[in-house]
Amino acid sequence: MTAKQRYTYTVLRYVHDVVTGEFINVGVLFYAPSSNLLKMVVRNSVGRIKGVFPDLDRRAFLSAVKGAERAARKISKDIEQGDLFGEFKDAHSVARKVLVSDDSSLQWSPLAGGVADDLERAVDRIYRRHVSQYDARSPHRRSDDDVWRPVRQLLAEKDVPVEFDEKIIAGQDDEIVFKRAWKNGVWHAYEPISFDLADADGIKDKARRWRGHLEAVHDDRTSDIRLHFIVGAPRNPSLLPAYHNAIGILRGAAFAPEVYEEGQIPQLVDKIEDEFRGHLAHPA
Repeated sequence: MTAKQRYTYTVLRYVHDVVTGEFINVGVLFYAPSSNLLKMVVRNSVGRIKGVFPDLDRRAFLSAVKGAERAARKISKDIEQGDLFGEFKDAHSVARKVLVSDDSSLQWSPLAGGVADDLERAVDRIYRRHVSQYDARSPHRRSDDDVWRPVRQLLAEKDVPVEFDEKIIAGQDDEIVFKRAWKNGVWHAYEPISFDLADADGIKDKARRWRGHLEAVHDDRTSDIRLHFIVGAPRNPSLLPAYHNAIGILRGAAFAPEVYEEGQIPQLVDKIEDEFRGHLAHPA
């Protein structure tokens, strides 16, 4: 039978307003000195927090939390290697090394502890109890493939047997693989992008990443590719302004891509059909 081991832990809190003191638990730091086990588990999303504090600075929050997680991971490695043997007596002494106690938005809870014969299971239990137990079930968000599905279905209904292939666009330092492309004199590539995301920053960041990828492979040259984005809107009406901003970001990208919203899929499929049947009649 495995002997029970003592552990201590402290909960990482996000304090949105230090004046009112309102907070949400966002992580747990767990330490069992007899096993040299140090673990820190933190949130990697902001969905619930944005619901409580809509003006949350998403980037600053995630940067701060991930920074604390990296610091804890480094200390954990040093403890395992024996470099910090005996330096920490409990989770609080570790926590003060990970994140200095001050008036910032990330703060530590009072120390707590217990005994357990399965320390990993104890970490999971404590995290669920203090951090994740009140999380609502995440709604299903449409993927890029979900956005593409109606295009594929409408092509099948119209009996347009276009065979899509991969097209790789390579620049000096990067490349993009378009999985839905076909050639009719020039390459036509179709890329679905779901913007059915949790927050406005995520929507615009996804568009910016695509724009950056395209600029990285463009290399100021004329390409033999015509790029078409099919974009899916967020189901949260409050995110529509960010969605329209994202469309503008894409339209200004290299290769001058055409952007089709879901309501314009029939027009896109008609265009593909005309080009495909014209290609059959007059193959290049």
